[in-house]
Amino acid sequence: MKGWKKWVLFFLLLSFSRGLTAGDDFCGIHNTSFQDGESISFVVFYNVIGIYVNAGDATFNVTLDRINNKPVYHVVGIGTSNPSYDWIFKVRDRYETYFDTANLQPLKFIRSIDEGGFKHSENVSFNQQTNTAVTTNGVFKVPGCIQDVLSAIYYARNIDFNRYQPNDKIPFNMFLDNEVHNLYIKYEGKETIKTKYGKFRAIRFKPLLVKGTMFSGGEKMTVWVSDDANHIPLRIESPIVVGSVKVDMMQYRNLRYPLSSNLSFH
Repeated sequence: MKGWKKWVLFFLLLSFSRGLTAGDDFCGIHNTSFQDGESISFVVFYNVIGIYVNAGDATFNVTLDRINNKPVYHVVGIGTSNPSYDWIFKVRDRYETYFDTANLQPLKFIRSIDEGGFKHSENVSFNQQTNTAVTTNGVFKVPGCIQDVLSAIYYARNIDFNRYQPNDKIPFNMFLDNEVHNLYIKYEGKETIKTKYGKFRAIRFKPLLVKGTMFSGGEKMTVWVSDDANHIPLRIESPIVVGSVKVDMMQYRNLRYPLSSNLSFH
């Protein structure tokens, strides 16, 4: 995967260390954390000499839709670098996923990215009955309960983190770039954090990253989500090839529940 923005959009992956497979814990969850009309915005800060500067933003929007007469959630994630920093690394990314409202499994995934001059498009159709993913490059066999990079975020928000102990890992499978990736997140516990938006009770974990041009892979990224029924991302921090990035939630609309984890506003 190429570019830091892709991982801004890919910040909520999850997992479990007791010899489980994806089918043990990553299947059969129903949505209890988000709703139609939810919108969340983030600011991306870049640090290269000890000072964080506002380098870009990302937004995620949820609407109800239908595919083949099946009700689905349609999520659009957009990431852009600020025009004043485009000369360093220009980002214009758009991700879309359509996933079943009943089991949160993806039916269609669309990606169009422009990152530092690298341009790429992807269009995937998933067949839950045959466990296949169809792209312009052919038909690929995939495991049951496969996720795409964006649907995984919303599936992960429905995990009951109270079931886990620090260092537990929750595995799952993701299909991207015509390939199945076996991933996990490592749950690290709960803590109180201060972000640009305010002070929160938070759940902390580390996703296993796929090696790319900006990230070296492994468990170097840290993610904090709200310790309430919404489980919205609050902050992401990660080193990159040059410097580091920090992503903070800055605005939200139409959450399913009150953001009760918020202890104070800045």
